[in-house]
Amino acid sequence: MTALLAAPPDPKSVDDGELELSVVMPCLNEERTLPVCIGKALRTMEKLGIRGEVVIVDNGSTDRSVAVAREHGARVVHQPLKGYGNALKKGFAEARGRYIIMGDCDDSYDFTDIGRFVDCLRDGADVVMGNRLRGQIKPGAMPWLHKWVGNPGLSWFLNLLFDTGAGDTLCGLRGLRKDAVPKMHLQMPGMEFAGEMVIKSRLAKLHIEEIPITLWPDGRNRRPHLRSFRDGWRFLRFVLMCSPTTLFVLPGLLLTLVGILSIPAAMLAGYGVYTNFFSPNFLFGCNVLAVCGWHLLIFGFVAKLHAHHVNPVFRDDRVERLAAKFTVNRGLVAGLALLTASAALGVPVVVHWLQTLTLPRPGQWILAGTFFLLGFETIFASFLIGILDLSRESRRTG
Repeated sequence: MTALLAAPPDPKSVDDGELELSVVMPCLNEERTLPVCIGKALRTMEKLGIRGEVVIVDNGSTDRSVAVAREHGARVVHQPLKGYGNALKKGFAEARGRYIIMGDCDDSYDFTDIGRFVDCLRDGADVVMGNRLRGQIKPGAMPWLHKWVGNPGLSWFLNLLFDTGAGDTLCGLRGLRKDAVPKMHLQMPGMEFAGEMVIKSRLAKLHIEEIPITLWPDGRNRRPHLRSFRDGWRFLRFVLMCSPTTLFVLPGLLLTLVGILSIPAAMLAGYGVYTNFFSPNFLFGCNVLAVCGWHLLIFGFVAKLHAHHVNPVFRDDRVERLAAKFTVNRGLVAGLALLTASAALGVPVVVHWLQTLTLPRPGQWILAGTFFLLGFETIFASFLIGILDLSRESRRTG
């Protein structure tokens, strides 16, 4: 068991009458496997002396799931909003225990193993992740595409961006402290909820631990709710949305620098005429790269500023420092400077063209147009950023 972040002080003992554990299971037409899952959880809690409950979150079942759950000793709550994430958020809110263990009720996760999760939570972990890839995957329990491509690939990509240290970021068997849930500000309604929990646990600086588990073939007699490519894409899309730096800033910076620097470099090297490869067509392509890159840089700053304001878990000290230095006036000055550079390059070309009807240096004209577009966008982007950060802008005196 490896601690990924520093542990908080040991939790206090459970008060008399307080439930220590809530086992939360999202449910959509699982009458076949509910009895065994509920039974394992209740018997294990009784065996270990854990005061707890099983909470079944019905997500619109049309079979006997609700009646079966109640018959076998579970408490049932209803979530009319469809989706894996919606069901779990409802279950977390309704849980009465100090600790929560979440897991699917298709009998693929072994609820007799919950004692190890509780031990980690008692020892100070905020979140305990199960890891199927470092544990054991029984034959037939996971499609080869998920085992060898989907799960390791998506987990690698998430860790590349957020360095969570979790090896199986899609595992559905997890434990967490109930008081850690509000710190994550969980929002997503569907299967991407699994990645959201990992990312926001890391950003909220929660103490995360991971333990190997065994995945068993599920007991369903129907097709699973998971859709490999649809849910994989939703997971990947969400991970990118949580990282504006990767999605916008880094590619934007690269495109802007390559686009802007290539134009004068080609001109200084004696190119920029139609008789060679680095012709005005090439330079126009560089102009497009620069403008697209500038768009992405602005999008990235706006996205990070917006996330910074609307969700505390995304608060970034670097964005705070940059936003503190930015003013609409400074943005306007930068935009006007780019427009001035555009005029300095473009006016001589226009004068020469009016006098001779020729354009001997098309590269200079393209570079002037590039600076004009960047300046024009900078001016109006400055107003947009000022609107988004109006509370800060209204406090400025200059």
